[in-house]
Amino acid sequence: MSETSGKESGKDRITQLEEEGEIAADYLEELLDIADLDGDIEIDVENGRASVAVLADDTNSLTNLVGENGEVLDALQELTRLAVQTETGERSRLMLDVAGFRQERREELQVLTLEAIARLRLTGRAQHLDPMNPFERKVCHDVVAKAGLVSESEGMDPHRHVVILALTDANEAVSGSPEAPEAPVAPEEELLEETTEDQDSQE
Repeated sequence: MSETSGKESGKDRITQLEEEGEIAADYLEELLDIADLDGDIEIDVENGRASVAVLADDTNSLTNLVGENGEVLDALQELTRLAVQTETGERSRLMLDVAGFRQERREELQVLTLEAIARLRLTGRAQHLDPMNPFERKVCHDVVAKAGLVSESEGMDPHRHVVILALTDANEAVSGSPEAPEAPVAPEEELLEETTEDQDSQE
């Protein structure tokens, strides 16, 4: 593939993701009208997927669209993805945020993961984080990778969680030793996992 065709392919993908965002925005605007809620919708493309955010001056007015621990938001995201899929005929991995909930949660998880990394370096012991959804695990895996360490996801939903491996365990996992734990989940692998888990559980 030539450099020119590669650039065109990249532009086509961005255009496709922007189209997903526009379809999602139309769906969400209609939902806001039905619910008699005011909100501004922002569309972006981040990390190879469409990103849509519903914002309002009074974030409390959107609380019902987030729900406890983001459960309503997760359901709304899946409905929005289905609306996009209906229009495009292709499965969407669009990310939806409402009232900045996911951004705030991302920042909380980054701090939590850094604290776990500090404990690992102090004690030399693997750190098991609390059960999380695929989005949250992806955030943790990214922080661990940036710190030069290795993490993996263990367990089955709803107990699936991130484990930050001790240095000796990480070395065994990377070396492919027969005694090594299950292969660590790299951030890009977590994206694939997310897609599968989304299909099975709702992510």
